[in-house]
Amino acid sequence: MPAHSRARASRPKAATALRLGQFAAMGTVAVLILIAGVWASWGTAQHVMLTKGRERGTMTVTKCADDRCTGPYRPTSQGSTARDRVVLDSEVAVEKGRTYTVVVKPGTDEVVRAGTGGLLYAWVPLGGALMLASVVVAGGLGRTRLGWVLGGAGLALVTTAFLAL
Repeated sequence: MPAHSRARASRPKAATALRLGQFAAMGTVAVLILIAGVWASWGTAQHVMLTKGRERGTMTVTKCADDRCTGPYRPTSQGSTARDRVVLDSEVAVEKGRTYTVVVKPGTDEVVRAGTGGLLYAWVPLGGALMLASVVVAGGLGRTRLGWVLGGAGLALVTTAFLAL
């Protein structure tokens, strides 16, 4: 076989290998972004979603400073004990003087918001990861429709969380 014929025959194989490599690399990046979003969300979401056996109650916000709010905790679940002071991230859009339903993180004096608002807030990092992964999926993988679905789902989650809080 002449040299120029062999060069032409290897081009499609090289192009296919490059496309496959790009697909694998971009797919890996998209999956890692989504895993990071779930990982970042789960730290808070587990307390809101898996409340069986956890202390549940209400917290009245009395003071907010340094991105943290404090106040007394009053139990609503059996086995929970009242506390004079618990800590809630003020990033959760809380107002001084209001009372919120919360779940106590085991072994700490930290609480997370419970209910729909707390659940949506807990999954906001996943919403951001969905929006970021949508760019990788649409651009890097060439899956435009799937990219729009991921981006739309992320935007809907973040927007709903913002409106619920």
